[in-house]
Amino acid sequence: MRPAPTILHLDMDAFYASAEQAAKPSLRGKAVVVGGLGPRGVVATASYEARILGVHSAMPTAQARRLAPNAAYLVPRFQLYRSVSEQVMELLGRLSPLVEPLSLDEAFVDLEAGGAADDSASARRTGERLRTAIRAVTGLSGSVGLAGSKMLAKIASEQAKPDGLVLIEPGTERELLAPMPVRTLPGVGPATGDHLRRAGMTTVHDLAEAGEDELVRLVGKAHGHGLYRMALGLDDRPVVAERNAKSVSVEDTFDVDLHDRVRVRAEVERLAVRCVERLRAAHRSGRTVVLKVRRYDFSTLTRSETLRGPTDDPTVVREAAARLLEAVDTTGGVRLLGVGVTGLADFTQEDLFAQAADARELAEREQEPERQAPESGTEGPAAEEEPESAEQLAARRWPAGHDVHHAAHGHGWVQGSGVGRVTVRFEEPGGPVGRVLTFRIDDPELTPADPLPLVRDPVDYSSWPASLPKSRSGPGSAAGEESRP
Repeated sequence: MRPAPTILHLDMDAFYASAEQAAKPSLRGKAVVVGGLGPRGVVATASYEARILGVHSAMPTAQARRLAPNAAYLVPRFQLYRSVSEQVMELLGRLSPLVEPLSLDEAFVDLEAGGAADDSASARRTGERLRTAIRAVTGLSGSVGLAGSKMLAKIASEQAKPDGLVLIEPGTERELLAPMPVRTLPGVGPATGDHLRRAGMTTVHDLAEAGEDELVRLVGKAHGHGLYRMALGLDDRPVVAERNAKSVSVEDTFDVDLHDRVRVRAEVERLAVRCVERLRAAHRSGRTVVLKVRRYDFSTLTRSETLRGPTDDPTVVREAAARLLEAVDTTGGVRLLGVGVTGLADFTQEDLFAQAADARELAEREQEPERQAPESGTEGPAAEEEPESAEQLAARRWPAGHDVHHAAHGHGWVQGSGVGRVTVRFEEPGGPVGRVLTFRIDDPELTPADPLPLVRDPVDYSSWPASLPKSRSGPGSAAGEESRP
């Protein structure tokens, strides 16, 4: 019996960039690039208008600026993206108890487990209604793929982009996959793809024709067996509601190589504290502390230390990371630092001495306000570091694209900053294009602000999905829905 197309894959369209366009009326329909804006910044997401110009994710921002010099370049606002993601994931959770998030903007859903679909027709209706609900609640569009397996559902959602729905009918899988490049299949990266190409296999059809024994000979038993099954359209991986993280980590890339050993240690300790904050937010603890150092010549070193037991104590992690740093040669400069914790657990073995030391340190910091980070809330340099330039301070305090509030002009967002000035466009989601004003970076009436909701009065979906119509309507209803062989 062939599986029904009841695995749904949702992928929000150009998520970060689309959220910024929805939040900023002046950017709608224009090229938007979200990512790191420094000399070593990397593109996180580009709007479809920017993609037409050749910009794509993981591209160096400097290269993107050459391709799209007139695009809006913005620093990510993860507070906004997480908020929208929570709205989307709540909708998915109403469809089924089996929702497997892959990232903030992507997830698998087992519709059959929630009684939301048991055949092609009901699966299509559910997919249409989901897209309607997402647009009504968030103002954004998402592409939906429906198939009998996770692999095919993801392929379908890629074909549906942007703002569409594609359903792969059971029985058409091999015909659909045959002409696709081998890189389409999960687990086939650049190295494997090149190896297969040298063996004369460039399409999925080539893999199926080669047979399992030949693929095992080329790429090994485990990979070859899985590759052959996928080439035949077979994928029995279940949708897993709980995706337990194996590690928690944070890292920073620096615009200019760090040479001062004191500064490097200060950055490692700062990253350790941020790592523990994420660890605690996930209600986890960890046993192994990992330090990552990328040096001036792009060589990357990792060092690790396993503790007596799991911990979520910032002092313990900070001191372990500092010890690991002592064994690393940073002569010549450091371009990236990272601190992580692995061996995660749901409990901690309390270290009373570390807790006491942490309490003493907090008390000392309260008595020494000059050691605190800048009042904007971003991490600042340690007390012994060289002072930042006015332009660096402006970029740190007023990141491009972030929200601000002015006592006289209301809510706006930073268009840019430098030379002691910050330029703000005052507009809100759903409103008209706003006017632009410039202020001193230390203007007392201008303060950082939280993002506004993208939809001020969203549709009440408390009774969703039962209350939604069975045919889709509203914005974007003309987008492509189709079945694919």
